[in-house]
Amino acid sequence: MDVKNNWRSTVSAPWFHPLLLLIWFIIGMGLRLTNLTAKSPWTDEFATLVFSLGNSFLPVPLDQAIAPDILLQPLQINPTVGIGDVINNLLTEDNHPPLYFVLVHLWMRLFHHPDGLVSLFAARSFPALLGAASIPCAYFLGKLAFRSPLVGQLAAAMMAVSPYGVFLAQEARHYTLAMLWVMLSIACLVVAIRHLEKQKLLPLWLIIAWVGVNALGFATHFFFVITLGAEAVALIFVAWKQQTQTKTWVLLSPLWWRLYYVVAGTAVAGLVWLPGRLQNRYIGTLTEWIKGERVGLGWISPIFQALGTWITMISLLPVEAPQLTVVILSGLVMLIFFIWAVPILIRGIKVQLQEPEIGSITQVFIGVVLGAIALFFFFTYVLGIDLTRGARYSFVYFPAVIIILGASLAVCYQNPHIGKWGITGKQAVILIWVMGLISAITVTFNLGYRKYYRPDLFLPIIAQNSSVPVLIATTHKSLVQTGEMMGIAWELKFSGSQVNAQFLLAHQSQNPNTSTTALEQTIKELPRPFDLWLVNFHAPISQEVEKCLRDEQKLPGIYGYEYELYHCK
Repeated sequence: MDVKNNWRSTVSAPWFHPLLLLIWFIIGMGLRLTNLTAKSPWTDEFATLVFSLGNSFLPVPLDQAIAPDILLQPLQINPTVGIGDVINNLLTEDNHPPLYFVLVHLWMRLFHHPDGLVSLFAARSFPALLGAASIPCAYFLGKLAFRSPLVGQLAAAMMAVSPYGVFLAQEARHYTLAMLWVMLSIACLVVAIRHLEKQKLLPLWLIIAWVGVNALGFATHFFFVITLGAEAVALIFVAWKQQTQTKTWVLLSPLWWRLYYVVAGTAVAGLVWLPGRLQNRYIGTLTEWIKGERVGLGWISPIFQALGTWITMISLLPVEAPQLTVVILSGLVMLIFFIWAVPILIRGIKVQLQEPEIGSITQVFIGVVLGAIALFFFFTYVLGIDLTRGARYSFVYFPAVIIILGASLAVCYQNPHIGKWGITGKQAVILIWVMGLISAITVTFNLGYRKYYRPDLFLPIIAQNSSVPVLIATTHKSLVQTGEMMGIAWELKFSGSQVNAQFLLAHQSQNPNTSTTALEQTIKELPRPFDLWLVNFHAPISQEVEKCLRDEQKLPGIYGYEYELYHCK
């Protein structure tokens, strides 16, 4: 009895929850910084690096052989550029709003950049820090929504070790900042719903704060609109419940009119960016990878892609390890884990739904998640934009998933009989958290959520098969292809490789033969012998290329790079 009393007094001590939250933060920050620069940057990260520096991709020469240093020139530090250059180049050449890039521009000024090139650690440490900041935010959101420090602590604990959260935080991209705005916007939603349920007018400070957060969300990532759409779904559900109870049209009541001020202000904040997007001629080429006709298995692949993302929010063992045995064993363990864990988590959610004051908030969070997922499939199947292909886009509802998870685990923690297979509730919570921790470590060692391009594996193949100078040629449509080649040039510079390489970005607009002509002309101008590596080259092969000897040996496939080798003697 004394032990129980001592534990209760410890938990109620004012220092206990801040200290526990600090522990989660330290664990989460450590995971996000582990092996932070070990993985090669990929094309989207190069876009962040270039635009955050205030530089442009346009000066990179096209249709001619260029040295690696020329290709990497946009990554050079230029002390004469400022925030205005960051915004102008981004709005001209890319399809993202500028807030994150401006913040990274200021952040990177605090770091030393070796060799005149941007520091990869500087670029990735900023989203890692923001990802760690989501841990205390999860605590406060969980505590606010469910009026329970336990829910807050468990949400923070799961946010700290979520493999999906670690994946986002180790990308030099804007998703962790956008995720913070998602959490703050949902917090405003929770406060608003509490006022509506108590028949109270929304306070002016809440209206201003909500519009401000939503404006910052739009200024960080345009897919933030999906979060707002999901919140709208939750509010419609609340309105329907109130209308059923009161038998009146609540949407026309004075209580709801103040909510329309939030809607109007948010709409203005979003429409501000519309003219710039309409004038940007690069948007079509930058987003074509998530478009396309759906045939055969393509009709069901979005379902499995979405399912894969949901699973990795909790668990991700080394299913991308090079050893097949490890892959199979990891998949089997994950399957057993979810067969055991999912019924426990569902039972916890059901208990929360039955709580008198908390049930409605649980419904709201479930509504946000389901509403966002429904919008994903609407974009995918109706508009032909397959958002499920990019797991990172699920940042728009990921925080709500973590809060629901924290609420379910809180029920499990307090109920010793809710576990399965002879495991108590507290033991189940610990096992689920440990699985998350192991999964997060999997991501940090690139055995799960691997980078989309692997120049670190491709460059050794070039070195092994080419003893003469090489020309690496690709078709070019936008900065995406420039980033693909930058990855190889970056690896070439920092790996110590002795490969003597030049690059060709053969531009292609409507007619693919323009790339063919550029390649043919470049081959004629280069001194021989040299090896031609066609990498992601999508154009007809010219007669000049066919004069070279095609290498018929079976070379290993490399993630992100389709290639052919020709020996030009």
